[in-house]
Amino acid sequence: MLKVGDRAPGFALKDKDGREVRLEEFEGRRVVLYFYPKDNTPGCTRQACAFAGAFDIFEENGVAVIGVSRDSAASHAKFAEKYGLPFVLLSDPELEAIKAYGVWQEKKNYGKVSMGVVRTTFIIGPDGRIEKIMPKVKPDTNAEEIIEYLGLK
Repeated sequence: MLKVGDRAPGFALKDKDGREVRLEEFEGRRVVLYFYPKDNTPGCTRQACAFAGAFDIFEENGVAVIGVSRDSAASHAKFAEKYGLPFVLLSDPELEAIKAYGVWQEKKNYGKVSMGVVRTTFIIGPDGRIEKIMPKVKPDTNAEEIIEYLGLK
């Protein structure tokens, strides 16, 4: 299990345009890395739109925002276009980063148990180390909580 102070696991995943994105590309900047279950679902859409609404604050402060789910690059492209999402969305169908960050977990929904992505946000410092872990975040308040934590207002 990852903890604060650990080096953030590296990854190379495709973005919505099919371009490979590596975590190392963001070294020297803070990164908000959030994992979410699925494009176009109510909670995930609210979370993404909250990040989009706060995107200028993150950008002005040099903070990168990256969303990761199992969805395909094509799904991400449609999701980003439909909701005007200006940040990086990465496709992880092989669960490379999802498992490395420990967010692939057993979930219970209406009494049914299955494996899935648990909505979790990591703040990675400019040194590539995990600065904060926010497990089971609420979609509507996640972006605002990060802004407060980082003192970006």
